[in-house]
Amino acid sequence: MTREMTRVEVDSPGSSPLPHLQGLTALRSLIHYSRQPLAFSALARDKYGDAVRLQLGPVDLYLFNHPSLIEAVLSQQNQHFVKDLSYRALRGAFGDGLLLSEGDLWRRHRRLMQPGFTGDRMASYAEVIVADTAQVLSTWRAGEVRDIHREMSQLTVRVITRAMFGVDAVETALEIVEAMDAIMVHYFHQLETWFLVPDWWPSPRSRKAHQATQRLKAIAADIVAERQQSPKDDLLSGLLQAQGEDGSALSSQELEDEVMTLLLAGHETTATTLTWTLLLLVQHPVAWDKLAEEVQSVLSDRPPTYADLPRLRYTEKVLKESMRLYPPAWALGREVIKNCQVGDYVLKRGAIVYVSQWAMHRDPRFFDAPEQFCPERWQDNLEQRLPRGVYFPFGAGPRVCIGKAFSMMESVLILAMVAQRFRLTLVPQPPAELLPSITLRPKSGIEMEIESF
Repeated sequence: MTREMTRVEVDSPGSSPLPHLQGLTALRSLIHYSRQPLAFSALARDKYGDAVRLQLGPVDLYLFNHPSLIEAVLSQQNQHFVKDLSYRALRGAFGDGLLLSEGDLWRRHRRLMQPGFTGDRMASYAEVIVADTAQVLSTWRAGEVRDIHREMSQLTVRVITRAMFGVDAVETALEIVEAMDAIMVHYFHQLETWFLVPDWWPSPRSRKAHQATQRLKAIAADIVAERQQSPKDDLLSGLLQAQGEDGSALSSQELEDEVMTLLLAGHETTATTLTWTLLLLVQHPVAWDKLAEEVQSVLSDRPPTYADLPRLRYTEKVLKESMRLYPPAWALGREVIKNCQVGDYVLKRGAIVYVSQWAMHRDPRFFDAPEQFCPERWQDNLEQRLPRGVYFPFGAGPRVCIGKAFSMMESVLILAMVAQRFRLTLVPQPPAELLPSITLRPKSGIEMEIESF
């Protein structure tokens, strides 16, 4: 795809009246959105344009589909918004970690955690990623059939626990993955019902999710206790020693909340990214060939290092294109806490705003052939040329994912090592179904046969 085939122009939001859905029309739309959020997000973009308002009783919801509106909500006027109910519902599982906290608490934790994601740390993290990936791939055999999503999930759990917490999770990786699966499935069904069914409702699914949450919390508490007893040179040990501006340290509960948050955000998003990327490559063998050629040219038979990252350019393009088509964070919800004006629209306190990576990343205004997998579209610094608010797989503004650089590095290194050693083929099975839960993940396993070079 040439530069001319990718659109980067953007018009101002239209001045025509804001589409306003009420009554039965709004009810039908809200039901559609809750049951098929991805399809409805794209439909709303195509049918209503830059923005649409859905109002039903106390529910006042806006869907924004224009980059300047999205940039205003996430960046320019972010002080007028907090994360909405769909995020707050996660507090029972993940506490007040960096993903869910607000205000001074969030700023304090962000400031204390930031040193763990600086360039000085990245080279040491890269060594952990490469070592853990090599160990996992050494167990793969030609002719085997493996669930690639399960494989990537267990690998990224091992990476995050060793890199960030100094803990080897070989024995607990599968347990952590299965617990996350239970929470993800339960959360998806909570989204379907707009959280009208209480989380404590005694269904088999909610009981399983509760048990999974308690097990993850116990693992997080054990990790914190272990580091308190014997600090190491890792992010968690740094948090144990860090002090806020008032001289206070993080409590054990705050540390456990951050461990839970990193277990979620630090492994789940990368695992889903790698899963969708491998599926796309299997479906597009020409792209796989180009990836393998680059890896062979840059690495030959040696393992990758941190210094190799700038040379693995096509590998990075493949991942960017995968996250365009299957963004791990598929939508962001914000609640208005202070009346404000965004573009031409006055938003009142209590209103909910949703912005959808799924809809924007596939928007034909900005991407020609938006449903097509084409890593080449990212040449010529496309990401920098796109208007802000078009491509934001890691969020945007002050609350952009703190682990963005780490996740990209991890994904590039793991993908390069897989392509260096193996070719994968898709086992005959029904097409992969999407599960838009906390992340955009496959509804069930994706089985692939392993072929050695």
